[in-house]
Amino acid sequence: MSRSPEDQALALAGVFQAAALVQQIAHTGRCTNASMETTIKSLFITDPRTTLDVYGELKDLREGLATLVSVFGNEGRKQDIEILRYGLSLIQLESRLHRTPDMMAVLGSRIEQARHTASHFGFSHSNLMSNLASIYSDTISTLKPRIQVVGDPNVLKVDENAARIRALLLAGIRSAVLWRQTGGRRWQLIFTRRKTINTARRLAEQANRSVYD
Repeated sequence: MSRSPEDQALALAGVFQAAALVQQIAHTGRCTNASMETTIKSLFITDPRTTLDVYGELKDLREGLATLVSVFGNEGRKQDIEILRYGLSLIQLESRLHRTPDMMAVLGSRIEQARHTASHFGFSHSNLMSNLASIYSDTISTLKPRIQVVGDPNVLKVDENAARIRALLLAGIRSAVLWRQTGGRRWQLIFTRRKTINTARRLAEQANRSVYD
């Protein structure tokens, strides 16, 4: 796996695309369907040739790249603060997961078992969401600190919304694993933040152009 700044930015955009979708669902019960499908599908891309192969095409990460630029650019919006907290929490939990090989093995096995559900129903079906949510609950949510999702209480109490949020958090962990594999480390988020923003902004511009080509 390549360890270039571009690869790290792509994987980090995957983390923050998942975080942004969680924030959207928590407050409104809705999210960008194409972005969600890209994010959930990434769980099942286990032997990619390149970092981008995990997500498809560059345009499929447009939301994550734009979010990455926004949250690290200190734009100060309330939703950015929530998304940043989710993203950093996912990276912190992945670091703990990395030190728990038994749990990593369980995750790999159960995600592989869920592949049949994904191939039969598609990547946004409620059956798959419930399956992935149970994997998250049995594994990642047992690690500390747990991610506390905030939003509209009436939205969050709907089982389907809760399942989608947990499934997206699981996919966010997958992108955090990828970020580590491309050489990403937490200290870089502080000391090379400007470089990360510039790389993500350039990739976002390429992604936007590709939509209209």
